[in-house]
Amino acid sequence: MLRLWGRLSSINVRKVVWTAQELALPLQRTDAGGQFGIVRDAHYLRLNPNGLVPLIEDEGGVVLWESNTIVRYLCARYAPGQLYPEALPARFVAEQWMDWQQTTLNPAGRDAFIQWIRTPAAQRNEALIHRSVAATEALLALLDAHLARQPFMAGEHFTMADIPVACEIHRWWGLPQERTARPHLERWFQALRERPGARGVLDQPLS
Repeated sequence: MLRLWGRLSSINVRKVVWTAQELALPLQRTDAGGQFGIVRDAHYLRLNPNGLVPLIEDEGGVVLWESNTIVRYLCARYAPGQLYPEALPARFVAEQWMDWQQTTLNPAGRDAFIQWIRTPAAQRNEALIHRSVAATEALLALLDAHLARQPFMAGEHFTMADIPVACEIHRWWGLPQERTARPHLERWFQALRERPGARGVLDQPLS
């Protein structure tokens, strides 16, 4: 039984839930973070001194935090050669896009998400939204061009790389704002939404 701490309103928790579902892993999830608390409890902090979600505990005493690291670990342990590419070139193409999601795409879109979803309308900062949209749309154009050349993030097959990027696109396209048509990105995202493992993740409302 894989244990997971984290609320589904967190994009980083959704990555782990989707991965576990893709791998058909029995999962016990405990709501944590935000209004659920727990993350400042002494026991939790011993496992994750950052006091953030997600956190997993797997058989054999494996304890991990950091969402993309957890996705990598689960895919490497339970789907080597499938979701976790074994050939080094393919593996590190997947790795680079996972890092790109975390270090480039996520920071670009964060302000618009915070303003639209977690800030009362009367307090929203339109300048922050506009800057976030401009930064993110440039990255989505890059992503659309990448997916024009291949069906999935790391090549011909669905891998661990698709999960974090798709979770980010789900969050961005869930914002109440106009968006530019991106045909290759839309084709890819629709294919992922239809995967059984994505149920309850890519159809999750934002909060």
